Amino acid sequence: MSEPSQLEQALVRLDDAAQYLNIDPDVIEKLKFARETTKARLMIRMDDGSRKSFLSWRCRYDDTRGPTKGGIRFHPSATDEEVETLAFWMTFKCAVMNLPYGGGKGAVQVDPRKLSKAEVERLSRAYIQAYSRIIGPDRDIPAPDVYTNSMIMGWMADEYAQIVGRYEPAVITGKPIALGGSKGRDDATARGGYYLVNHLAEHLGLEGSLRVAVQGFGNAGQHIARLLSGDGHKIIAVSDSEGCVYSEHGLNFSLLMEAKAAGKSVVTTVGEAGHTLLSADELVGVDCDLLVPAALEDMIHEGNAASVKAKLVLELANGPVTPEADKILAGKNVVVLPDILANAGGVTVSYFEWVQNKQGYYWTLEEIHERLKSITEREGRAIWDLSQEKGITMRTAAYVHALARLAEAIEAHGTQSFFVS
Repeated sequence: MSEPSQLEQALVRLDDAAQYLNIDPDVIEKLKFARETTKARLMIRMDDGSRKSFLSWRCRYDDTRGPTKGGIRFHPSATDEEVETLAFWMTFKCAVMNLPYGGGKGAVQVDPRKLSKAEVERLSRAYIQAYSRIIGPDRDIPAPDVYTNSMIMGWMADEYAQIVGRYEPAVITGKPIALGGSKGRDDATARGGYYLVNHLAEHLGLEGSLRVAVQGFGNAGQHIARLLSGDGHKIIAVSDSEGCVYSEHGLNFSLLMEAKAAGKSVVTTVGEAGHTLLSADELVGVDCDLLVPAALEDMIHEGNAASVKAKLVLELANGPVTPEADKILAGKNVVVLPDILANAGGVTVSYFEWVQNKQGYYWTLEEIHERLKSITEREGRAIWDLSQEKGITMRTAAYVHALARLAEAIEAHGTQSFFVS
């Protein structure tokens, strides 16, 4: 018997949630399949004069509640199945936060670290050339993701403007401030998770200084470590693609940030300030109060979930816990704040950027933070109450919460619209 695919594993969450709602089976059938997935070969000129092609995709999973929304990642292991899975999660993430969006996602199969800046720019513009008829400010709105950033979004927005003959800042979010980007977008993913943990801390029995382990020290990992350490919590372990460092007395956050700013791994701080080396699986099993997976998918799985000692897992990555691991963690009474709620700060502030672009009026950083905090606490509390009422995990409650909104919208459209392209 073959292993279930990544998308099949994701759809397990949908089936689990459907048990708690009385909805039309056609709604579930519709949400099991992407509305459209487009594939294109991007051919670019390399710096040495040669030409090279890269496989790419854009998926619009479901647009029942509004234009599709989702990042574009540049990663050597990207696949069409991964893109569809991420777009499925985005569909539910937007519904969880009650944003007027459906879910989308894009990817290019490339390691951008092996390209020059000029080659990355040509690749970014080639992506928009290939998908300019797919995306649009009222149809499909990309944003940054793994190995993409505001600079790349700026190039993409510029290329789209050249193609359509006018500047359309709302076509892409996560742009530089100078090109219509929103304040507060840089730490939005981590900040949403931070607000969620603070809001539910009392219910979760988390008081005083927490010991925190962060798996993945990219944008989200660095910002959550900064926010939590700023509140006096102790960051005892962090990891990146090169390895993991640990100190039971707390890591020197300044040293870690200096290493990353210099383009180095966190493991280069081993031997300083009591930092020691751990393996990736050892990080998962570190004796801590809060474990924050902020790397890639499937990082906590059947093989290592039993070693988790944390009381709480905050999913800042997409899909970091497999369904098998979920069952193991539930059996250990570990509370998991699921990705479609915990890391939704990013898409929420992207929504704020889109709104600001649409109206041509820009908000202060304080307004951004207050609006994000309000939405995160509102939806987080609703999901917590639902989990307590029905005796289900926070993940299942989040999917029930989102599915109820999706089902209402799908049924309101009428059955004749279910499969119209």
